[in-house]
Amino acid sequence: MPDLFEPLTLKRGPAWKNRFMLAPLTNTQSHADGRLSDEEFNWLTMRAKGGFGLTMTCAAHVQRVGQGFPGQLGVWDDMHLEGLSRLAAALKAEGSHAVVQLHHAGMRSPRDLIGGAPVSPSDDAETGARALTLEEVHRLRDDFIVAAKRAERAGFDGVEIHGAHGYIICAFLSPEINKREDAYGGSLENRSRLLFEIVDGVRAACRPDFSLGVRLSPERFGMRLLEIADVAQRLMLEDKIDYLDMSLWDVFKEPNDEALKGRSLLSYFTALKRGNVRLGAAGKLTTGEGVHRAMAAGLDFVVIGRAAILHHDFPKQVLANASFTPTPNPVTPEYLRAEGLGDAFITYMRAWKGFVTEPA
Repeated sequence: MPDLFEPLTLKRGPAWKNRFMLAPLTNTQSHADGRLSDEEFNWLTMRAKGGFGLTMTCAAHVQRVGQGFPGQLGVWDDMHLEGLSRLAAALKAEGSHAVVQLHHAGMRSPRDLIGGAPVSPSDDAETGARALTLEEVHRLRDDFIVAAKRAERAGFDGVEIHGAHGYIICAFLSPEINKREDAYGGSLENRSRLLFEIVDGVRAACRPDFSLGVRLSPERFGMRLLEIADVAQRLMLEDKIDYLDMSLWDVFKEPNDEALKGRSLLSYFTALKRGNVRLGAAGKLTTGEGVHRAMAAGLDFVVIGRAAILHHDFPKQVLANASFTPTPNPVTPEYLRAEGLGDAFITYMRAWKGFVTEPA
């Protein structure tokens, strides 16, 4: 079992100083046009200073129409370069592997936020999303690749492609959502075509030492666990990505699918052949005991969300105390401000039941 505090080497890009990745956390702090704000800069650089081996931005949208939440970081226009460059330099100065997560919300884009109907692989009555034309699918693929180049120009060490949680790439993977009858629908090979074309395009367009990760989720939004395991295996065997980030909701739970219970959800991915690709996972990893247990279950790195909001220096806390347990919720707004959250982020966190104290 690798130690949490051993460096993690990648085939491409600088090694991480340890096995802790900051999860790509929605924080609603960017300017309305997607430019980086001082509040978001502060939030992220505090985590780099706090010891995270990889510090990742929130989901950053690659098209204006792909925005998923207010105050979202943008990577769809050169006007974003100034802020992205400032952020990349500051994260790297703290010795953290600096990454932008590339995102398009697809059918989950709020209509009032993007000024029209959201887009999806197919028409969707529930969300009012319309199907992308074939030309638009190709443009979407190309915009992911251009966004990766933009992140490279800004000085980041790499990018992660967001293929989870019902967003656009996940929706293409879903046999329930994707009803297309062209080369991007039907078989798993077709439904995963967009993801693999983006991976191929980023790898071809960016420098040889630019790291590339993918985030997948194997449940919800019509995902079929064994299909996602097949996609994960292909990603690792094709050797074009450097790490796979599995979003599992709970790293230690069993699958939702009754036919696949009897073993952990995580085990379906730790059992795969990895080659040069590193495997990590997110899902209720909030304590020192939990992250050590996850590594013992076969991971190469752990992805930290909630605990990183509560403690900007979570890795350092676990290094000092292997049994570290975060401050219990709810916490006060003042506590969160001291941990680097701006007012917009604190307001967003009030939607997490029991996370922030209620006003007196």
